[in-house]
Amino acid sequence: MKINLKNWQLLLLAISFLYLINLGNVALRDWDEGYYTTVARDMYKSGNWLYPTYLGEPFFLKPPLLFWLITISYHIGGVSEWTSRFPAAFISGCGVFLLYLLAQEIFPKKESALWTAIVYLTLLPVARHSRLAMLDGISNTFFLLSIWSIFKFQKRQYWALGIGIGLGLVTLTKGILVLAFLAILIGFTIWDKRVKILLSPYLWLGLIIGFTPVIAWYWVQYEHYGKAFIEVHFASQSINRITTSIEGHRQPFWYYGLELIKYSFPWLLFLPGGIIFAKKSLPQSWAKLTLVGFFLYLLMISLMQTKLPWYIMPLYPFLALAVGGYLGEIEETSSQVMRKVLIFFFYLLSTLVLVGAVYLLVKNPQPLLISLAVVLGVTFGMTAERVKKKQPYGFEILAGGLYLGLCLFMLSPSWVWEINEAFAVKPVASLIREHTPMNQIVYTSFAYSRPSLDFYSTRKVLSVDLATLEQMSQDGQKHYLLVTPSVLERLRSERGIILGTVDPFILWQTLR
Repeated sequence: MKINLKNWQLLLLAISFLYLINLGNVALRDWDEGYYTTVARDMYKSGNWLYPTYLGEPFFLKPPLLFWLITISYHIGGVSEWTSRFPAAFISGCGVFLLYLLAQEIFPKKESALWTAIVYLTLLPVARHSRLAMLDGISNTFFLLSIWSIFKFQKRQYWALGIGIGLGLVTLTKGILVLAFLAILIGFTIWDKRVKILLSPYLWLGLIIGFTPVIAWYWVQYEHYGKAFIEVHFASQSINRITTSIEGHRQPFWYYGLELIKYSFPWLLFLPGGIIFAKKSLPQSWAKLTLVGFFLYLLMISLMQTKLPWYIMPLYPFLALAVGGYLGEIEETSSQVMRKVLIFFFYLLSTLVLVGAVYLLVKNPQPLLISLAVVLGVTFGMTAERVKKKQPYGFEILAGGLYLGLCLFMLSPSWVWEINEAFAVKPVASLIREHTPMNQIVYTSFAYSRPSLDFYSTRKVLSVDLATLEQMSQDGQKHYLLVTPSVLERLRSERGIILGTVDPFILWQTLR
């Protein structure tokens, strides 16, 4: 793969552009973004960095590192969607480059290192989730720091510091997830006969550096809140998610296999070849790391009772290593059968995407999405032709087309498609801010509470059932109710005041 610019320079430019374009032009989404940004804004306004709160109430769900980073961003650039998402996007982007550096250490061919980074960069779930104010992209980055440090240890023992620091940062970001990462690291070091690293004083010094702030923060929370913190943070939010299904997020054992199929195309087509190639390369460290990381982590999350789409994120670096190693050697390793499979699927994908472009043109003409469909359709078609004719640069064309397609997707408002699953939150939040006092709880007939609405309204908006709303409308107390017209008709509307309306709601104040 010959590029005029140095590979690392081109990669940094590609990461920066994809991860930062249109970062703040789409509303924050439920659930995690709404929670974390509201906590960070509380921290920003109150100056209370030690005890995170959610609209004034203690927030026990997650460790504070992301909240601290977003708060720093608010102090620098004010409160906005862009400053909310920038810390996670920036650190997650560093993870792409870290994976490139790691791949350079472990692959015999430099082409494999670049392919690994390209695959990771152009995976849709990685690019999309990494741009959100969420924990998963930055957890991947800190995990990759620990893995990279293991390989750097062979040259300089002080690199073992990075192992402990990386694991400490994971813990300060996502808590108990560090146990899964630790299992992968231990499994790899034993299999690859690197156990001597456990005797390195630099490793233990790194663990002290990495976990001292973790232990201090947890101790301070326990001293301040007592058992309530332990029960929520460790039991409800960590252990219970492993052993039971929380909030109805029960899925079958094969759920994450389906997630891979849905969102990792077209690189998924190369994964079987990558896994087979890794097995054939087992004397090499990269193959052991890839197989341990991919299959052990997939098994762990598949056994969990609570399953959420973003729990799969740590699997993608290992997928990228498998596919990147395979693409770096594909001329020597691909069979005739594999080529036929690739040709068939790329022609199929090209046809489906171009049909989708025609559908969008007729039913929902959005220029950016139509352009995206055309780019991907042409890319898949050109890739199929080059593989069929055994012409060079077929997969380079695929990578370039995927990157361009992702850029077009991020420029459209559709990249956070979850915000279209319910009502537009900003107009409703504006109505609430205009007509209710600060710190006022608002009750809504909507099916569920939306943390993004809490963020934009700066009030807590709680979803309650119809019976509760009926009781509030008749108890003689002043309440603020956000309800639909049909619900309002059942609440004796003559006993209250309509403060304003925004589709699909009416803001109604009961009379004292």
